[in-house]
Amino acid sequence: MDLRLRGLTHLDPLAVPLPHGTEVTTRVDRVLGERRVPQGAIGRVVASAGAELDVMLVGVGVVRYRRDELVPRKAGQVRHAERRSAAWDALRPAVVLEAVVGSRAWGLAHEGSDTDRRGVFALPFPWTTGLAEPPRDLVSTDGSASYWEVEKAIRQALRADPNTLELLFVRTAEARDEIGAWLLEARGAFVSSAIYGSFGRYALSQLKRLSQAHRLAEHRERVVDWLADDPALSLDDIARKLAAISPRAAPTEADRELQAKEYVKQLYRSLHDQGLLPARDFASLAAFARAGRTSLDTARDLRPKNAYNLVRLIATAIRWLRDGEVDLVVQGELRETLLAIKAGAWPLDRTIELAEAMTPELEAARLATKLPPHPDVPRADALLRRVREEVARRHLAAAPGPLGKDAPPAPVAVWDDGDASPARGEERGSAEGKDEG
Repeated sequence: MDLRLRGLTHLDPLAVPLPHGTEVTTRVDRVLGERRVPQGAIGRVVASAGAELDVMLVGVGVVRYRRDELVPRKAGQVRHAERRSAAWDALRPAVVLEAVVGSRAWGLAHEGSDTDRRGVFALPFPWTTGLAEPPRDLVSTDGSASYWEVEKAIRQALRADPNTLELLFVRTAEARDEIGAWLLEARGAFVSSAIYGSFGRYALSQLKRLSQAHRLAEHRERVVDWLADDPALSLDDIARKLAAISPRAAPTEADRELQAKEYVKQLYRSLHDQGLLPARDFASLAAFARAGRTSLDTARDLRPKNAYNLVRLIATAIRWLRDGEVDLVVQGELRETLLAIKAGAWPLDRTIELAEAMTPELEAARLATKLPPHPDVPRADALLRRVREEVARRHLAAAPGPLGKDAPPAPVAVWDDGDASPARGEERGSAEGKDEG
């Protein structure tokens, strides 16, 4: 049994939205220079441009298609995309708090920077009283705008979630409703010394992961080149060649080759996770190299944008713990440093060294902070109750607006077998008909 907002068996896979990250199959051939990409290629949506979508195709790279030239690869993704789109259309008017976030809010934007928005929405009262589980997130098709349901936002803020606290404290935060104003008035209830872990230590741990990912990427171009030049090379052959040039220490030559073999395995697993290989195996990596794809894009985790934001989080934690308040707009020398990191002027190793050098200051701020050790849970609980009561009042009074008389229709719970096969009796009837023919 699956309780859904409504039955979805009517969905047209050519019409549903395709959010970023959706796995798709192409419906047409495409010629790229001298190469033909056949119909049926598999990829993942990575960007949108009006009515067209950029798709990262396995073994090919990014190719642009019209929407009607693509279908979702999995039926479940069709259903998810439709639900996400329907929730956005129905509940976008119920947003009570909104802010521009990201580089444009931190004072680190350039001319081509995206405009990202986050916010909070309230569920109309009828959406909370039935069996159908209402959405807790609203996300635009291109992923540039996302909103949390008010209870989810409060719970995240109590955990000192960086995205949520920054939404509440950024200069651009703007109440769209009285409920949004209440959230901003109560934002101090969510601040605690837990910022040390959720901002500072989290960012340091992620930078260590970046360092590991950087080491993983060191020799990938070389491995692909070797396979392109000599397709007969085996996994053991590649491991021996890699061990001969790797600077990593190992007790014996056999250990060096074992490390190198594990690296190659990590490489093809990583490329599969990026949608570049159809399977997590050496044969797929070799086929990828033979296809002529020898220039690999920088992995998302290794892009300067990710590293600079982690350093920004550490600096934010230090200021907030030390001063008891924070201005999220970055200024002065730190701003120039972050812009240099973002522009790729700093190698990753130097960025990690900077973050490690900030650790003593982070620890000192933690020890000296006057922030409370825990958020004010009773105040947060009272806030949520106040919001729930206000939403119920507007519904019962048929007050004007999206939380009152103008609220979208409440979802209806239905029995939904999704994309299951026809009923057993129908299958038998079909088979019997064929026998008779």
